Amino acid sequence: MASAQQRKVASGRPSGTDGSDFSFRMVVDSRYQKVAKGKLRLGYLIFGQVVSQIIALALLLLTSSKEKELDRFAILSISTGFLSIILGEIGRRRSKSALLRLYTSISTISVLWSVACIINSPAYVKVMQQQSLIGLTTFELADAARVVLSVGLQVFVIVTSLGLVQNMSPKRDS
Repeated sequence: MASAQQRKVASGRPSGTDGSDFSFRMVVDSRYQKVAKGKLRLGYLIFGQVVSQIIALALLLLTSSKEKELDRFAILSISTGFLSIILGEIGRRRSKSALLRLYTSISTISVLWSVACIINSPAYVKVMQQQSLIGLTTFELADAARVVLSVGLQVFVIVTSLGLVQNMSPKRDS
């Protein structure tokens, strides 16, 4: 009968603890919660990057069929973008901070190459000369909008992945 009462009392806390480690568990628990929330948020951001990369690939293929030449910066941007997504997803799932840092760096480089594609395009020169978006094709407008959204998305990726890495790393005593 005494063991049944002990089980009822102990049912509120994990087995193997006597309650003396309560404050430690609360500190550790909040970091675990932050990591879980960060991984979930990063998963949504990676999905957004996948959508952006698929749109970029579709636009590249559609415009290349008309122009007969592929934009090298666009190919480089898309390939590094997909590589960074793979690294980011593996790092997120396995909680590997080194892969998450590499993912953040490579995805930032990919976005910068996308910006370089826009700046090097004839459409950019046309907009700068005319100070108007009139005369741009739908593909050019869609690509510019995708790059602007990718830059905004990348800001959230950087903040989220750095916060996640910080919460996954053990605290250092100063």
